[in-house]
Amino acid sequence: MPETAPADRSQITAPHRELLDQVLDKWSLQVLEELCERPTRFNELRRAIPGVTQKSLTAALRRLERNGMVERVVTSTRPVAVEYRIAPLGKTLQDLIDALLDWTTATMPDVERARARFDAEA
Repeated sequence: MPETAPADRSQITAPHRELLDQVLDKWSLQVLEELCERPTRFNELRRAIPGVTQKSLTAALRRLERNGMVERVVTSTRPVAVEYRIAPLGKTLQDLIDALLDWTTATMPDVERARARFDAEA
């Protein structure tokens, strides 16, 4: 039986793009950052993420849950409570998210200078 060559890691296919779009979009990244800290209820997440609407937060949580990054836990209390937790698969993103946030903080002054130069020349 012939051996198959390993997948080319540098090739970004449609499924790769779709996953990256869904995990690294504006709200999902912030949701993951919050849930890496601790399990959180919906309204707590809404308060912790400035500017997110109920609709956007719901959509982000559903995408993350569908992709195995977040778990939705329903407790049988009165009234019923729903808590969101980082799933084991989502936890694997924590170092990457922290690195991205550190990178944006460190490079923002350079980016702002580049933007100003570009805008001045336009």
